[in-house]
Amino acid sequence: MIRLSLAALLLVSALPAMAQSAPQPPVPRSAGTPYAARSLPDRIMLTPAADPSRGMAVSFRTDIAQAASEAQIAVAVDGPTLERQARTVSGQPGTRQDSANGPALYHQIRFTDLTPDTAYAYRLKGSAGWSEWLQFRTTATQAKPFRFLYLGDIQNGILTYASRVIRQAFHANGGIDLVLHAGDLAAQRDDLDHDDEWGEFNQAGGYNWSIVPQLPATGNHEYVDVTLPDGRESRALGPYFPLQFALPDNGAPGVGTTYFVDYQGVRFIVMDGTSAIDLGTMAAQTRWLDATLASSKATWNVVLFHQPVFTCARPDDTAEIKAAWKPIFDTRRVDLVLQGHDHCYSRLTSEAGREASATARADGAVQGPVYLVSVTGSKMYGLNDRARTQPDKVAEATELYQVVDVDGDRLTFRTFTASGKLYDGFDLEKRANGNHLTDTTEPTIAIRTCTGAVGPDGGKCVARGK
Repeated sequence: MIRLSLAALLLVSALPAMAQSAPQPPVPRSAGTPYAARSLPDRIMLTPAADPSRGMAVSFRTDIAQAASEAQIAVAVDGPTLERQARTVSGQPGTRQDSANGPALYHQIRFTDLTPDTAYAYRLKGSAGWSEWLQFRTTATQAKPFRFLYLGDIQNGILTYASRVIRQAFHANGGIDLVLHAGDLAAQRDDLDHDDEWGEFNQAGGYNWSIVPQLPATGNHEYVDVTLPDGRESRALGPYFPLQFALPDNGAPGVGTTYFVDYQGVRFIVMDGTSAIDLGTMAAQTRWLDATLASSKATWNVVLFHQPVFTCARPDDTAEIKAAWKPIFDTRRVDLVLQGHDHCYSRLTSEAGREASATARADGAVQGPVYLVSVTGSKMYGLNDRARTQPDKVAEATELYQVVDVDGDRLTFRTFTASGKLYDGFDLEKRANGNHLTDTTEPTIAIRTCTGAVGPDGGKCVARGK
């Protein structure tokens, strides 16, 4: 993976502007400029260790007066005496990041040697003092029921629109233990100042990001375009993603944005499609994917990445990923493939199409990997021609979130709209001969697609062609 220093990134990004004589319009800023670093920690993000029964990690930001990365952690008690048995944990000194909001230091701390299935409280040090106590629970060492939230691209209208969906998901569905992001968490182009975008992302999730572990995949918008010294165009991981997330270091060799986490009977495997396609890591990721699935002892295997195998908006499927990874998903019996990128909704259970899939299920056929695409933010793409007949269910011009319950040999998947209406749902039951899929019998709302220029809510169709 190509990595450039911040100074190099800034110099490279300035070259096209320097070559143009006409002044460029200023990059838009968030209203009120609220995202300068403060004397107390902010942008607090909890991520799991590869074994979240014994480890967690936290990233946070402070002003530059707080150079040391310092936290306190204690087993949670039921009275206001957490300080009594708290231990202090330190990380490497903060990493400086200058932005339109001024300078800041980003810190990462890893909590290790934790006790499984135990509630912990932690707090973080800023130059003016400690943050509030924040609480999380380590996982059990064996399979145990839990609930996770899956979000597609947050990317655009992060605070204006996507925040409503995220908050509805947490408000209406208690007990969310884990959050999966399918990439493009921020646009990281010129839609909005990049630091403002990440400020909005953190504000949209609020304290939920600091108490519920997050599993993010990188999308193409986590990368920035760069020009190499020889004049070739390439991509480099933008500066914010690696500062914002302290991820497990167990991924494909040389691809730090890939990793896996074993969580109470589920192995979550996170891939990087952008690095695979554009930066030459496809072979390394493919070998690692196969080995990681082969070694899995989990009841369920879920793979998360950005560019979808089967697209609901683009003219063609993602050929490179489809050729390299789909055969492994089939051979290794992956259960769910969670994706984003297309800014529409698709649940696909058979490449042969929805009618063939329904017929096969009625005849008792074993279900292979279920492919999902979803979107949380405000950018929308129109459905392609295949989406009318191939996926089991689709939507366009619709913000969505997905709640997944895992309980032994049953996985319950439900998709909700921004206002909390049930849109799609199915159950997977793992039997001796493989998975069997049953559509939910709960009432769902009508299919949401545009009719000509009219959107599903009656206004104009906001889904543009891709």
